[in-house]
Amino acid sequence: MSTPRRPYPGKRLFDLVVTAVLALPALAIGAVCALGVRLTSPGPILFRQARVGHNGESFTMLKFRTMRHDGKPNPLHPDKARITTVGRILRRTSLDELPQLLNVARGEMSIVGPRPTLQYQVDRYDSRQLGRLAVRPGLTGLAQVQGRNASTWAERIELDLEYVERQSVTLDCRLLLRTVGALVSGSGVEGHPFDDPIARPDEPMAEES
Repeated sequence: MSTPRRPYPGKRLFDLVVTAVLALPALAIGAVCALGVRLTSPGPILFRQARVGHNGESFTMLKFRTMRHDGKPNPLHPDKARITTVGRILRRTSLDELPQLLNVARGEMSIVGPRPTLQYQVDRYDSRQLGRLAVRPGLTGLAQVQGRNASTWAERIELDLEYVERQSVTLDCRLLLRTVGALVSGSGVEGHPFDDPIARPDEPMAEES
């Protein structure tokens, strides 16, 4: 598999056009989500976490907070008892990811691409797997419509590498349409195999997973 070293020509324009189209409905839905987080759980509305992006550069990924803000460390498999009532809804519908449109607008993410990952996971990649960093991480991607969290990280990375090689405007449009179906069904929203050699942390994470 020959992996391109950069996103396809016009991908940034595609990201900006889709972001502009989604801006107004995203603001309206996001305002409701933010209000729900604020009224049902003390703490910040947004959750921020360092993730690895294009070419291995770090950036701050945004999400709506879905867990109680109590300062306790969280493992990769968070205690479900700590997920708030609103947080469960946001996770089930993936609306907790909505603030990442800001990451897209800032050029840190794309609409479609491999999901942004954590540094300790990237440190475990082999030289071939590092090819998934050849494009900006995305809100959705090939791995998200074919298994999502129910797949192992190695399986997801293979799908990410396939996306990097096949990336195009046509493929991005197809994946966006398939994402709608994945969101409606909720398939793969729960997952993260406990014994995954790439995703399993050596120590509990200090932030929400």
